[in-house]
Amino acid sequence: MNRQMKRAQERAERQQKKAGVERQAAPAAGTRRAAQREKRERTSARQFLKEVRQELRKVDWPTRQELVTYTLVVLVTVAVMTSLVFGLDLVFQKAIFNVIG
Repeated sequence: MNRQMKRAQERAERQQKKAGVERQAAPAAGTRRAAQREKRERTSARQFLKEVRQELRKVDWPTRQELVTYTLVVLVTVAVMTSLVFGLDLVFQKAIFNVIG
């Protein structure tokens, strides 16, 4: 099991534990209204950007070599698929013109 799989499994376990705790401690009606009011409040732009930065630090960014490799794979795949569609279009065009004309 690699590092990413371990992290994903740990995250899932934490969420399950958290969900279990939330189910056990159901809030009272007055507390629910307060929680709903709190959810409606908007966060400030500064807080939002701070949280975005924190999340982006957690991202496992590709290395430069991986990025170049993935880009080349995408470009080659697009070129092959474009050629395939062009070729099929040409074949069907000729076939239709032979049938009509």
